[in-house]
This record gives sequence, structure tokens and C-alpha cells, in this order.
Amino acid sequence: MIGIVVVSHSAALAAAALELAQQMVPRDDVRVAVAAGTPDGGLGTDAARVAAAIDEVASPDGVLVFVDLGSAVMSAELGLELRESVAPVRVTSAPLVEGLVAALVTAAAGAPLETVAREARGSLAAKEEHLGDTPVGRRRPNAEQAVPARIDARLETTPATARTLTLVNPAGLHARPAATLAAELASFDATVRLTNRRTGATVPDASSMSALLTLGARQGDELEASAAGADAATALARLESLVADGFGEAPMVEERGGTARLETVRKDIDYGLAISPGAAVGPVVRMPEPILEPPADATLPESERASAAASLAPAFTEVRAGLTRRAERLTDERFRDARAVLTATAALADDPALATEAAELVTRLGAPPARAVWLVLGALAELLATQGGPMAERAADVRDLRARVIARLQGELEPGLPDRTEPFVLVVDELAPADAALLGTTPCVALVTRSGAPTSHTAILARSIGLPAVVWPSARELRDGDIVLVDGVRGEVVVDPSQERVAQASARPDLVPFDGVGRTADGRRVELLANVSGGDDAAAASRAEGVGLFRTEFAFLDRHDAPSAADQTVAYREVFAAFRGRRVVVRTLDAGSDKPLAFLAGPREQNPALGVRGYRTAHAHPDVLDAQLAAIAAAARAERADAWVMAPMIATAAEARQFVARCRPHGFASVGVMIETPAAALCAAEILAEVDFVSLGTNDLAQYATAADRQLAPLADLTDAWQPAVLRLIRLVGEAGAAAGKPVSLCGEAGGDPALAPVLVGLGVTSLSMAPQALDEVAASLGAVAFEQCVAAAAAAAAAPGPREARAAAASVLAK
Repeated sequence: MIGIVVVSHSAALAAAALELAQQMVPRDDVRVAVAAGTPDGGLGTDAARVAAAIDEVASPDGVLVFVDLGSAVMSAELGLELRESVAPVRVTSAPLVEGLVAALVTAAAGAPLETVAREARGSLAAKEEHLGDTPVGRRRPNAEQAVPARIDARLETTPATARTLTLVNPAGLHARPAATLAAELASFDATVRLTNRRTGATVPDASSMSALLTLGARQGDELEASAAGADAATALARLESLVADGFGEAPMVEERGGTARLETVRKDIDYGLAISPGAAVGPVVRMPEPILEPPADATLPESERASAAASLAPAFTEVRAGLTRRAERLTDERFRDARAVLTATAALADDPALATEAAELVTRLGAPPARAVWLVLGALAELLATQGGPMAERAADVRDLRARVIARLQGELEPGLPDRTEPFVLVVDELAPADAALLGTTPCVALVTRSGAPTSHTAILARSIGLPAVVWPSARELRDGDIVLVDGVRGEVVVDPSQERVAQASARPDLVPFDGVGRTADGRRVELLANVSGGDDAAAASRAEGVGLFRTEFAFLDRHDAPSAADQTVAYREVFAAFRGRRVVVRTLDAGSDKPLAFLAGPREQNPALGVRGYRTAHAHPDVLDAQLAAIAAAARAERADAWVMAPMIATAAEARQFVARCRPHGFASVGVMIETPAAALCAAEILAEVDFVSLGTNDLAQYATAADRQLAPLADLTDAWQPAVLRLIRLVGEAGAAAGKPVSLCGEAGGDPALAPVLVGLGVTSLSMAPQALDEVAASLGAVAFEQCVAAAAAAAAAPGPREARAAAASVLAK
């Protein structure tokens, strides 16, 4: 088998190209050596290192050497003279990335040096074909004309078998599946011919990766496959298996009645992934792409500098006017913080010194306007960041302004949430928490993201403002202006829906509004509480029986230093005021992992979800916890609220005991902990002996129980609260609570699932906390069944083999 050498001026570039190639072609049977950079770590090439690399991988079959540019060719040629091995060596002009992938595939199949070199050189054919970019003077080869005579003869004289296959993976026959297919088919004594029915393109030998890419085969294309040779039937069977499995890629989209239906890699999940209930119709508006740093090497000629500099002041003015308009539309007091941010950024844009300084860089140095703005505002942001305190908090505003002005100068959309006055459906790859928090300030009627999960913070915020949301891995296929129906119950995104389909999604049974008392049909009390993140949430949730989860960290996510006790007291009083005389369960700062707080940050962690988060931060910052407990107690006294406190991320009874000891001196009569880890659930009896109550956080409990990141859409079925393993852990806690005679609440997102609510009650949960929008449906669901039915449904669901079966089992019991 031949060896491969990569010669590059940059060690980082060579390593990255090799890593990419090896990810696409996970083969370790081809020997590859890298000769990149200079011995002192700089940019350059060294003939001695090239010679050593050739000797390292030399074999009787030969060595293929890749080079990047310029002096790399000379270093490679000199390296040939310095080497000690006598193996045949070819230095190829093939492109580094595409050629390296093609060479690995072909070499792994045992092809001779000349064949590997030819495949590497031809690796750009597919890209050139797609872009219509064949260099002048070069005639693009026809795959049929280029077929070796031995293959042509085999196909003509040997009986062939044939199949018709349909590509199901989203990106079609791109580099990775082409590499996999070529490598697999090369191992058979057979020649496989493929034809794309849509384009008519034919590949006479599918063991050539570069030839496969010229098919231009996309999802849904039909491929005619024929094979000849001793292993023809086996090769076709393997080809059929790879195509049917989508080459290990998902999702698959099939057309049904003109509506795109998504089926993910896990065949037990239908459609997309519903992360926030409800249904809405509107035109698609895509989130603008982030603004990238303008090139640093461009210089304007003297004759263009004056006009270029003159474009700066109008760009700043236009940005200021746009921000001001958006701020003026936010008249609702719920959005006063967002209005303040927009107003502050508009004020920055109104500073003439910024445009003047950027204009000087344009006229004096010839910097393009966008580059000048990047440098001037970037320097200001760095200066503010180094000053700390409130000044550091303005650095983000400056960077936001920089991106907006550059977008104006380059004729692009400004970053962040679209500035629209008419209803729209927002489509985005992934929504940042800062943008998600501002969704309520826009006329957005629904959200479609390419990634996420039901327990992600985007999903939680979408539910808190009643916004239908679906994770749709094919979101990039939606275009601006497409009219779509987003069904956050079924997890569907339907393009150009019919009126009947819209009516079906919008139909909801008439619900009796929650009357303020949760109970089953036979009168068993189940308190229905609300999850809130601040004063505005609390005001909207005041019809709940109380607050089951006050997420205090959301008030401090954007701070660089710890909030003072006075600031915290003000924030907490806003929540307590809406629930005067009622229970408010306050979770102490749940920092770390996906909710980092700058003033509690520690060393970088390899696995933040398993690191110093929640109550664990109090070990390094006990003063922060003590200040928070003092502020909560002061706010509760001022508003005459029944404040309960609980700590997040508790794993042992010893930790629970420590937390209680920290709380009692502040006068709290009800102190509890979150049950978010399997360890805490298994030791619930011991923990309940130390505390007054517990509250189940199903988002993290499911994540840790199944070892599946709750933010990852492909793993969303594992983090489903309906997982029987999760239900059994909840039952352990419920039984321990009943034995101790102490409350067991549930404040995870599962608390707002009306289908799951009776099951949770049957498992021993005594109160449910949820987004306020879910109160009516959960109350109606509980009010329709007796407690004995809840117990029976819980037993059936917990005994089921999977989440789908658990849902069905519970529904069957509750329907009786």
C-alpha cells in the first residue's frame, strides 16, 4: 500500500487538512506523514523534514507527496534527493483537501501509485462541474470516455445485475458518503456503474470517489446501479444497504401530499421536534448571518478615499435611526430593559467622533470603510472591557454597533433579530440566549431552529412567551418569504399549507380557564404553580397558586461582577409583590454549564455539565450565596411573601445538610433542594431527612440519567421525560416524600405537559410548576381523571419499554 506525505508551509493547515480527510475517510491503514512548517514553529518548508517524512511512510508500492504552494514544491523535489529510501515517489499538483481525501480512499483500496495520483488530480472535477469553473484550455473529461478499457470490457462481456436506488440523506452524495461508498466497493471483485436519472450523468466505476462526486446526486435522486464481476450481487447488496441507511446520515425527507415530512435518524421520532406548543402561520424571515471581520490587506487608491470616507457618517446615522425606531415601538413596560439597550446603542451611534476617527483611517491610510469601523470600534470595545464594572458591560453594545454599521456599509442585513413590523416566522440555525430573550419584543409568531431540544433555554423562553417552536433540521431549505405553518404540537413545518391544514392545527378544545385550585376529578389537591424568571414573568403568572421555580440567575446573566444585595432585593421584590402571601420557591443561583455567570466563572472545564455548577459554586464563592440569601429574606419580609429557598445541583445528603445550615440563620422556615441527578433520586429518603421539601428538575434529571446532552436535538428522545428510567427515578422520590410526609414538587419542563401531568401525580408528585401558558390545559387534564387512574397510568408508563410506549400506555389507562 502506498504512503502519503503532506508538505505545507503551515503545520496547523496540514494538520487540519489531514484531520478533515481522516474524518471523511476513517481509515488508519494508510500511512500518512506531515512535513509542515519550520523547526522553530514558523511558516515555511524544510527539505530535510520532507525527506524524513518520505522515508517514514516509504513502501515498495510508492509514496504520493502533496504540496501546498510556492517553495513547498522545491522543498519536496530537494527532499527526494535527500531521502534514504528507494521507493517510487510522485509529487502531485492535486489540491490539498479534496486530493487528500480522494487519495486516502483510493490508497486504502490497494490501488497502485499512478491510480491514486490520478484520483487525487481529478478530485476537483465535481466542484468545477457544479460551479462551471473549468480552467480555460482544459477540457473537462467525460466519465464514460475516461473509463479504463478493462472495466469497459468487463461490463460488456460479463452478465450484470441491476438495481434502482433513491438517495435519502439530506445532502445527497457529497464527499463523506462518496468516500464511504468508494472505499466499500473497492473491496469487491466487481465493477459498479451508476447513473443519475435526473441529470443523466454516469460513473462507470463507483470505486472512484472523484468520479462519484461528478454525479451531482442530491436527496431524492434515483440512481440506476449495475454491476459485473464475481462479487457483483454482493457489491450491489452493500450499495443498496448504504443508500437505504442514508450512509449513516439523517434526517430523511419524503414528500406526502406536497408536505415535507421529517423522519430523523431515530426511526421512533416522527416529523420534526416540537419544543413549544401552539400553531402559527406566517412568512419566513431568516436570521441574518453574523458579520465577519473585513479583510486586513485591502487598500484604497488615493482617488477613492474621499468618497469612501464620506459614506461613514450616513451609515452611522442610518443605524442610529433604525435603533431609535425600534426603541420607540417598545412602549410596553415589560420591554423596558430591551428599550434601554437599544437607546444606549443608538446614543453611541450618534457620537460624531466615531465616524470622524474611522474617516481619518480611510483618508490617511486607505483603509476601506468597513475595515476602518472594525478597527475604531474594536479598539473602543477593548478599552471598555479592560475598565471592568459598568463600563465593561458597554463593550458588548459597542461591538453590536460595529456589526450594524459594517452591515450597512456592505449592503447586508444588520445582525440580531429582524426589524419587522408585520408578523413573521423566524428561521435560524440556533438562537442565542440574548436574542431569545428579546423575541417577545418583535412581531414574531413562531420559531423554527435547525438545532435544539425541548429542554434548551431557547425552548424554555419560547414556551414562557407562548411562541410555537419546532426544531427542524431542514430549516436551511426554507427561503425568505415562504409561507409556512409551524405546528408546535405535532412538530411540523408545512410550506404553503392549505386552509384545512391550518384549521386542523389551530383547533383546540374549549378549555375552562384555571380557577386557581388544582385538583383531580375526585378532589385530590395538586398545587399548580408557575416558573418565572423575573418581575414581568411573575405579573403574567399571578393566576397560578404560587411560584414553584424562581430562576434568579436570569436577572444577572449579563453582569461581569456579582450583584449587590440591594440590587438583588429590588429584583426579588418584583416577584414577591405579585404573589404576596403566597408561596414563592426561590432557586439560588444556578450558574455554570449552559448558564455561565462571569462573576462565578472558574477554570475552563472539559465537561461543564459535570463540573462546578449550581450549589457547587458556593464552595469557592460562599459570600455570593450568603449575600443572595440575605437579599431573598429581606425582599420576602418587605413584600410579606412566603419565601421558600432551594439549592440546585445537589447530589448527596451531606450537601443538603450544609445548605440547610446556611439558610436557617436567615430565618427561612422552608428549605429544600433540587433533585436533578440520579444520585439524589436514589438517596431521596436520606436527603428528605435533612430538608423540608424537594423539587424535581426533570430537564437535568433526564440528561444525567441517560447520559445525553439535553441541548442536542438528535438525542432529544433520550432526554424525554417520558423515558421509563426517568419515570422510575421520579417514583423513588415520590415514595420517599410520602414516607417522610414532605412535599415533592416538580418544576422541570415536564410539569407543563398535560398528558404527563396525571402520570407525575400518580408517581407521588404533590405540586407541578410550569410556564403560565400551560396552566389551563394541565388543570383540565388533572380535573378529568381520578387519583386512582393517575396511579394506574403511572404504573403502566413506568413499566413500558420506551417513551413512545409509555405515552400510549398512560393514554390507554386514562381513557377508561
